[in-house]
Amino acid sequence: MPQVVLTLPASTLQKMKTYYASQSKPNVPSSALFAAKTGACTITAYRSGKVLFQGKNPEEESGKWGTGSSTSGQKKKSSSHHRYHPSESLFTSSHIGSDEAGTGDYFGPITVAAAYVTAEQIPQLKAIGVKDSKNLSDAQITDLAKDLIALKIPYSLLRLPNKKYNQLQKKGWSQGKMKTILHHQAINRLLEKIAPDKPEGILIDQFSQPDVYQKHLRSEKQQLQKDVYFMTKAESYSIAVAAGSIIARSAFVKAMDTLEFDTGLPIPKGASGKVDKAAAAVIEAYGEDKLDELAKVHFANTEKAKKLVR
Repeated sequence: MPQVVLTLPASTLQKMKTYYASQSKPNVPSSALFAAKTGACTITAYRSGKVLFQGKNPEEESGKWGTGSSTSGQKKKSSSHHRYHPSESLFTSSHIGSDEAGTGDYFGPITVAAAYVTAEQIPQLKAIGVKDSKNLSDAQITDLAKDLIALKIPYSLLRLPNKKYNQLQKKGWSQGKMKTILHHQAINRLLEKIAPDKPEGILIDQFSQPDVYQKHLRSEKQQLQKDVYFMTKAESYSIAVAAGSIIARSAFVKAMDTLEFDTGLPIPKGASGKVDKAAAAVIEAYGEDKLDELAKVHFANTEKAKKLVR
């Protein structure tokens, strides 16, 4: 279906709302300012300033307000490719994207989310502001995650509690292997959820070489699904990966808030000196065993925290 997206100032959005008042639609997405339907297309204006024109002839209607840009335009791909690197066509197709959060954080679980986005949904998700979660605040991530759920974007979310993380680490599992199995399980669960629909591809935000990823799968008697691709910074190219990133990050933020509530102590993100002090406070309040539940204890922060307590 032809689509055009415009980015317009708030003053123009208000003029449009008045202009299309008689053609307004009753059901408006929570992140939208208004929605209307004309003979040429459907119009949805979002609070972000983006307006999506979608239908038989969106250019006719969008041309009244400005010059639109095709929603199929993508950033230039990295010149360093491997055989599992996706073609640009995947970014505008119906596909699954998978990403994780919490891997470099001392406190909080690793969270992995896979999301399925159809080609028709891509412009709408761009319009509401779905993008690389690293460029969003925690508040924005929380709001966008709610929007994705409200739009019924199919997803699968897995959390690895740090108590289990520490058990696997002591058994010899690397963090890379843990992430591999989490991504693999999340994708399998999502494929079951969307069946009989089949994605045109599956894109994983690359955290290891594809051959290493497959080696980890084989060690657990698993094998790569069909049409899986790997790409670094994939969330900057794929809306599906960006959606997965937002859902994973939102779950991680929620888990961190829960840790603060449960302990009554500040639990900072990351692995800085501030985190060392927070870990020392946990030891003083609850003892060293508590860290095994809250933190990735093989991080250097553990020994630094113990020295602060002494």
